[in-house]
Amino acid sequence: MNNQKQQKPTLTGQRFKTRKRDEKERFDPTQFQESIVQGLNQTGSDLEAVAKFLDASGAKLDYRRYAETLFDILVAGGMLAPGGSISDDMTRTEFCLFTAQEDLETMQAYAQVFNKLIRRYKYLEKGFEEEIKKLLLFLKGFTESERNKLAMLTGILLANGNISAAVIGSLFNENVVKEGVSAAFAVKLFKSWIYERDINAVAIALRKVGMDNRLMELFPANKRSCEHFSKYFTDAGLKELSDFARNQEAIGSRKELQKELQEMMGRGDNFKEVRAGIIGYVREEMKKTNISEQLMIGIVWSSVMSCVEWNKKEELVCEQAIKHLKQYSPLLKAFTSQGASEILLLVKIQEYCYDNIHFMKAFQKIVVLLYKADVLSEEAILKWYADAHVAKGKSVFLEQMKKFVEWLKNAEEESESEEEEEN
Repeated sequence: MNNQKQQKPTLTGQRFKTRKRDEKERFDPTQFQESIVQGLNQTGSDLEAVAKFLDASGAKLDYRRYAETLFDILVAGGMLAPGGSISDDMTRTEFCLFTAQEDLETMQAYAQVFNKLIRRYKYLEKGFEEEIKKLLLFLKGFTESERNKLAMLTGILLANGNISAAVIGSLFNENVVKEGVSAAFAVKLFKSWIYERDINAVAIALRKVGMDNRLMELFPANKRSCEHFSKYFTDAGLKELSDFARNQEAIGSRKELQKELQEMMGRGDNFKEVRAGIIGYVREEMKKTNISEQLMIGIVWSSVMSCVEWNKKEELVCEQAIKHLKQYSPLLKAFTSQGASEILLLVKIQEYCYDNIHFMKAFQKIVVLLYKADVLSEEAILKWYADAHVAKGKSVFLEQMKKFVEWLKNAEEESESEEEEEN
């Protein structure tokens, strides 16, 4: 008798369970284009219907593979050849961005179509940004009206955060810059961007991607000046952008000036000669660039404090700071001839000591040193103590200065009473 159990027969092969929603029709680019064009032709200019069609189609069409084809059709009506022309041998539609009405309201509605599509299919985000960059490189291949519509749409998309300000880099391409195409496009773009948000939001977005100092590149090299930029955008009704660019250039000049001062401070061991050379150079720069004494003392202070490697130990850094500032006090004195400059220097010292934690306990000693060196007057110190200080470390620094301020007030009262006795 066979005690072994007889094995039951088994089915060979594998079974795969596929969800219907994961099944996508894999067309070639031509079939994909025909499907999108047919859907757009059926929905026509009803953008809500377009958004619904695109939402539903993403479940069966391979958006991931044919993202560029999809965006080309939505913007231009068909596949774009290099340079911006539409391929004649491919199916195309008349219902797209380029054939839409040229006004801000219509462009806002189109921006919503793209916004809904990308929110629904997050993986399209990167491809959409690449598409905008490509379209900006093709600007010369589009008509003026098409460029205007694309510029307004891009500004709205930037304002909504659908794309990064990095796309503006495409406008700096030499082929687009020449003949003024980039600058004219930028006018429409920034107008719609600022209309949707404000210049501060625009500035933050530009700084985030390092575009804040590159706006001059919208013009050919021979026109790349602050004066030309300012006039062009002011005449176009964008004074806020003009002012922003002027401010950025001033910041850039100040950084260069500070760098030069730090290099000068590092040359040679004869502090008297170094100081005299720096004072002469700074005064020349003030005349040349029309920088005020208040602005200059801030630059000088930053340069003085940046030209040395500070000790990491709190107990040693105070002594090091006093020794260092004693050498450079004549330089600070040269640019604190006005009460407003003294107040600004006090605020800069306060901010520096707060931002550099090892200097927190050094504030009072620095102020006293500069008082004794005739850099800071008692009037400026009393004014700072009363109401000209800033919030950074306020309670700590006011407490540090309390006894010295009381001493100044008493000395002032004694001086006044002596004057009264003499009279």
